[in-house]
Amino acid sequence: MSKHAVVSFNGNKHINTEITLTGSKSECNRALIISSLSKGLVDIDNMSNAADTVTLNRILNNISQNDPHQQTVDVGPAGTAMRFLTAYLSTLPGNFILTGTERMKQRPIGILAEALKSIGASLSYLEQDGYPPISITGPLQQQMDSVKIKGDISSQYISALLMIAPTLTQGLTLEIEGELTSLPYVKMTLDMLEETGIKHSWDGNNITIKPQQFNASTLAVEPDWSAASYWYSIAALSDKAIIELPYLKDKSLQGDSRIRKIMEAFGVQTNKTSKGIVLSSAEKSFDDQVLDLKDCPDLAQTIIVCAAAIGKNLSFTGLETLKIKETDRVKALQNELAKIGVVLKEDNLIYTLNCEGLHFPEKVTFETYEDHRMAMAFAPLSLMIKEVELEDMNVVEKSYPDFWKDLQKAGFTVKEI
Repeated sequence: MSKHAVVSFNGNKHINTEITLTGSKSECNRALIISSLSKGLVDIDNMSNAADTVTLNRILNNISQNDPHQQTVDVGPAGTAMRFLTAYLSTLPGNFILTGTERMKQRPIGILAEALKSIGASLSYLEQDGYPPISITGPLQQQMDSVKIKGDISSQYISALLMIAPTLTQGLTLEIEGELTSLPYVKMTLDMLEETGIKHSWDGNNITIKPQQFNASTLAVEPDWSAASYWYSIAALSDKAIIELPYLKDKSLQGDSRIRKIMEAFGVQTNKTSKGIVLSSAEKSFDDQVLDLKDCPDLAQTIIVCAAAIGKNLSFTGLETLKIKETDRVKALQNELAKIGVVLKEDNLIYTLNCEGLHFPEKVTFETYEDHRMAMAFAPLSLMIKEVELEDMNVVEKSYPDFWKDLQKAGFTVKEI
């Protein structure tokens, strides 16, 4: 039976703490694939302890190449690992079955799998077309040096293809069709490849990586800006806050660093220090009534819940990919925000909060839907609600295992039940 967390905050709502965040899951997962593709030439510094990264690292260490026996690779609930391994395993000699949890089998992989098949990979679906589990037989025998892929799908599909591109005999050109969603994540992948000696060209909608060798190098992973976002929410909902976050960079590869700018309107100021950054309370000042989150969808739950808690009827766009994450995050937000009287209405891809019925009961139990970001987005509401109960507290291990411990360090009470 899963443990629940009951979170509360007693006394005045003044937060003064220093929190050292784990390495970025997004950077670490890319670094692990790049390191494996480089055959050990690329080292990694500041490895994340997020469950998804631990899972991917274990899988990469345990894969046997040139093994005549079929190997089953189970990613569990790790979506990034599923996408990256679909491409990576297709380059290896061997026979693999790539699978995951029941929810993972409901998350589409077809766009990436079909793109790989078009350039010569041998993949087939074992249950439902377009979804895991999939059978992969490698190594890929390249037949095409270019592939078209839609830009408004998960950027992880594009990143998966870009990372294997330099190892292909003909390299690879990606022809991006339409607007590119989550652009910062694609740039992150290209920047990390650049750090290891892999050059690319980007001409219009075409990204080209020619066949080339990795350089001996080290990828230094920055702390996770998406994890930092929960501390921005805490700062916004507190009466006064000084929260130090060491080692976060002023110039970051992570698109989620946009939280700095977004949360200025919520009354959170970010200043650079010799150690990293510090968050502090300031005046709330909302200029934009519509926030476009297509470049940083992992921030959506944090920002939407925070806006709801302060009663701000903001609108949001760029949430299309939220429906194929760990859960349907739009539906999950609608269900849980209703418990404090807030409506999140969808109208032609624009999502608007209606906070007219906002109220804070003495205690609320929020479901987490096996989604780490649901738990961490709603936990800061314990600054407004006497007791916040969150189902399945261990779900945070997916990206931020120390979340509950860090809350306690900041003065919150966290009880397991």
